[in-house]
Amino acid sequence: MTEVQTVLGRRAEMKHPPVSLAVSDSVAVGIANIFSSASQTGQVLERFVRTGSVDSNELIKAAQFEQGYASPEGYAALYCLVGWVKAQVHRRGGAA
Repeated sequence: MTEVQTVLGRRAEMKHPPVSLAVSDSVAVGIANIFSSASQTGQVLERFVRTGSVDSNELIKAAQFEQGYASPEGYAALYCLVGWVKAQVHRRGGAA
């Protein structure tokens, strides 16, 4: 959770943090792994962990759904996962 805390702290210090300020790839995969489950949204996260690839909108929706059931720490981690997805899309020149 240290990287999650660092990223959230840095983002909080800025009035308009750049979309590129996100957790690392390995932390994003780790967050998804924590929330992988047999549920429909958990399976989206599991597929991302297993393959490293999933539709960005599907991954964002799954993470946002899981936020509704997560602890405050889990919510923050999932928020960072959503931010990571948006950073990836931005880096590739798309829109999420």
